[in-house]
Amino acid sequence: MRKFVFSVLVLGMLGSCSDGDLEIETIDFDSASLQFCANPVANAKNLMFKINDSEALILELQSGTLNKGVVGETVITESAVPSQSQVTYRAFSGTVNKDYFCDEIPVVEPTVIQEVVAQDGAVIVETMLSENDPTRFVHNISLSGISFVTSNGERITNLAINEFGEVTTPVPN
Repeated sequence: MRKFVFSVLVLGMLGSCSDGDLEIETIDFDSASLQFCANPVANAKNLMFKINDSEALILELQSGTLNKGVVGETVITESAVPSQSQVTYRAFSGTVNKDYFCDEIPVVEPTVIQEVVAQDGAVIVETMLSENDPTRFVHNISLSGISFVTSNGERITNLAINEFGEVTTPVPN
């Protein structure tokens, strides 16, 4: 009988173990379109973003990254995160729009309720001459191995986006 009671107690303790309340979030911006600010002041840092209602995925490219095209060649540039480029996930208290990032005077609402900066990964920019306009470059931007770690040490492991988007810029003279 003692062995039976001991076995029940051990099994009961094993069954009640906690996994530490680890939550694995999915950051999904595949359906959101890439946006950026048209005014040169706000876009001086190559700031691009994707908005998904009350969330945003923000990409700040290293200065000059989009100016590395060569006419007639496809150039692939890789920027390390976070040393050369920065990827940030933000959750807001309400719906956010492009004005939040592009207005010269920051908007008051919505407020940022969570911000997590990527700790690892790479931003890959594939630059080629536009097929339709030889005076413009097309930059296909993708993310690789992006890793977010929250302030309490939880890793967000499921970034459901690889292709960040496409940007066109003029060919430098």
